[in-house]
Amino acid sequence: MNHNSPTYGGQTPSPVSPASPTSPAAPVSPRPLQHLSGAQRRVLSVAQLREHGVTPAATTERCRPGGPWQQVLPGVFLLHPGPATSEERLHAALLYAGRPASGVLPQQKGFGDAMVTGLAALALYGFTSAPPLLALEHVDIVVPSTRRLRSTGFVRLVRAHTPPLPQEVTGVPVAPVARALADAVAQLSDAATVRRLLTEAVRGGHCEPAAAVRELTLARLLNRPHVVDAVDSLLAEGRAIAEDRLYRLVREYGLPAPVWNVDLRLPGGPHLGGVDAYWPDHAVALELDTRAPRQGEDEAEWSEYARKREHLERLGLTVLYITPRKLRDFPDQQATVVRTALTASGDREPAAYVVVLPR
Repeated sequence: MNHNSPTYGGQTPSPVSPASPTSPAAPVSPRPLQHLSGAQRRVLSVAQLREHGVTPAATTERCRPGGPWQQVLPGVFLLHPGPATSEERLHAALLYAGRPASGVLPQQKGFGDAMVTGLAALALYGFTSAPPLLALEHVDIVVPSTRRLRSTGFVRLVRAHTPPLPQEVTGVPVAPVARALADAVAQLSDAATVRRLLTEAVRGGHCEPAAAVRELTLARLLNRPHVVDAVDSLLAEGRAIAEDRLYRLVREYGLPAPVWNVDLRLPGGPHLGGVDAYWPDHAVALELDTRAPRQGEDEAEWSEYARKREHLERLGLTVLYITPRKLRDFPDQQATVVRTALTASGDREPAAYVVVLPR
């Protein structure tokens, strides 16, 4: 076999002459297809084939019944017979939606502003509750709302006024987990599936509950009862995980033990509010900030946090608010914040006496 001739699916394609140098579409120096490897060798757009000296007429000839190539999407070709692999389907969908400029190869980020989202993205992130890529009927792709493209074949377009910044997973651009979750949930009506996806997102450390709820809110999905139920479970799950991280923080960094989950009251006076941890000897309170924005949330409820903090601080207490994300990603920093507040308590004016009750 001539080692300079690439093979596709066990077949050696017939030689193709480069486009005529006088043709407007002809590249100055066509690059051979041998230059490519992997999925880039097996999936190319019509513009990329032209850059390699393969004319549209030659491409059409190779895609005839029984030929070595096939057209899988408008302007996108699979350079071997038989079904596409999951990797090839992803590359084909991104090439169709991204429409890379002539001369830009896939491995050079030639997918334009397109990115994988929905269940396909969650599968790439390793979600066990998402179906395998080959089992998906559609590959969801985020594109800017200004793009003049339509969903076609196995590609389902998701339009965004402001597309998120993609992550790179297995060499392809993928929407952030929270956005991919919202796009997946938008297509699902089964409550159990929605609950499993949201639960795995939190338990697996893929994203914080607040980020997921924010994207679900932006997608206007919180008017669906099965989504609301799943979100309630998600927030409860997220709080339990954050509380466990807080327990471990105190233990592993040798902080003084607080009293946990208590209500604070003035003697014979009003209820001051509940906190997740309180150090009575230091008048330091800590609360996990697990708030997540929801549609229709009462503004008064949102301001309750601020009012409670101001009231406690007027009484001389130090109030710390820590987010679950900071507990997860920066435990050293958060331990320092708590230790500093405890150490500084001796330099402050004595705080008002408060009654501590189990919550």
